[in-house]
Amino acid sequence: MENTSGLKPLGRAVLVKHYEEEKKKDSLIEIPDIVKDRTLMVEQKVVVIEVGPACWPDEPPRAKPGDKVMISAMAGYMTRGPKDGERYRCVNDRDIFMQIVEE
Repeated sequence: MENTSGLKPLGRAVLVKHYEEEKKKDSLIEIPDIVKDRTLMVEQKVVVIEVGPACWPDEPPRAKPGDKVMISAMAGYMTRGPKDGERYRCVNDRDIFMQIVEE
């Protein structure tokens, strides 16, 4: 998976992006961005975009770019990629606790 965000995780940081499962897009309600950001901090399903160079020094890697994983709720920092304007979340490597293998 290519990182088009313009962000590069350092140290033990992992750059992730939320993804939505297939849903109907017939909604008539427009949700403001501030509400979306707050709800995304609770969301735990993400896809790994890039892994910092010092992640998991004492154990096998928990994830690699492109993996769908579960992260701790309220972990990390929400931001927008300066290059592509998309929402991303930067979490600590230890906040990744489960890989999603089938949906």
